[in-house]
Amino acid sequence: MTSGGTGKTISHREEFPGLVNKAYFNYGGQGPMPQRAIEAIAEFYHLIQYLGPFSGQVNDLQESSALRTKEAIASELKVPTATITLTEDVTVGCNIAMWGMDWRGGDRMLLTDCEHPGIVATAKEISRRFDVEVSTCGVMATLNQGNPIEVIASAVQPTTRLVILSHILWNTGQVLPLAEIVKACKSVNSNVKILVDAAQSVGILPLNLIDEGVDFYAFTGHKWWCGPEGVGGLYVSQEAREDLHPTFIGWRGIVTDNAGHPVGWKPDGGRYEIATSAYPLYAGLREAIGLHSAWGTAQERYQRICELSAYLWQKLTQVEGVICLRESPPLSGLVSFQLANKKHCQLVKFLETQNIMVRTIRDPDCVRACVHYFTLESEIERLVSLIANQY
Repeated sequence: MTSGGTGKTISHREEFPGLVNKAYFNYGGQGPMPQRAIEAIAEFYHLIQYLGPFSGQVNDLQESSALRTKEAIASELKVPTATITLTEDVTVGCNIAMWGMDWRGGDRMLLTDCEHPGIVATAKEISRRFDVEVSTCGVMATLNQGNPIEVIASAVQPTTRLVILSHILWNTGQVLPLAEIVKACKSVNSNVKILVDAAQSVGILPLNLIDEGVDFYAFTGHKWWCGPEGVGGLYVSQEAREDLHPTFIGWRGIVTDNAGHPVGWKPDGGRYEIATSAYPLYAGLREAIGLHSAWGTAQERYQRICELSAYLWQKLTQVEGVICLRESPPLSGLVSFQLANKKHCQLVKFLETQNIMVRTIRDPDCVRACVHYFTLESEIERLVSLIANQY
């Protein structure tokens, strides 16, 4: 495989103190923060205290920081800044979209069988409260054969109001052809809205959400962007915003008159924001995004991720007793595999004693290892060697 600029990568890795003493393969759970992000957060906290936590100057500073963070995110997603709402994480973003719809008895909601438990639980509660029917379509079986576009679109009905799917499946690493799925679903039902769980796609894929045609795209900064936990976002298209009502409501999302009385919603994505947040975290996320951009373009980073995941996949396929879920090289940074003896938890615990971090997945029962663009080939080789020695 190509070196991917080994010298540049090693220098780049020096920005991440969390990589000094371990081989890290859990980016799909949480990425390690770069030092400059940690410092930016601390400096912001100190500045707030120096100026006075509840002062006009600090208020202006926090508003400016929020706007610049939205601009940085919008630039990565190729969307207008006004379409971005700042949230705490993916789940909050999904909840904003799911609860903000005007549900009526008899409406339908469609999920794939690879959605995160938090989203499934939210759908069930909406079903209970509003008599909405929730159905599931099977995309897990299309990992190696079959057509996920047809599977999802064929499950859309005239009464389906919302389709929820992940851009990259968190359990198997499959990349769904999002633009084609959106087009197919809307050709069946032009009124259906598409909500995307983007927990594993933001920071991996080069994105242009306008071209993808999605209505809602919920993401986080603490996984592949390697930002601080507690900062995420939601993209709501300008068209979808007209029919999406705020559910969580606070002063950040409302417009007031001269007497301070609420008279309406903010005209942009700010209408779904609530109240006081950990504003210094915004500075950390901006620094993390900027660091990735300094290494290379989104397309260059994605290409390197695919090279490294293919290398890991190939090495694993050569180990007796290891079965990769995908029968061909992955198209994302997530590589899921099974052991013939099914001792997945034991393997994860053993690897952690060797300072190698991977995780188990329950459905399907497997182990997941994630590579980023700055993962080293030597780390992959050590991981595979230790797995092979367990047999």
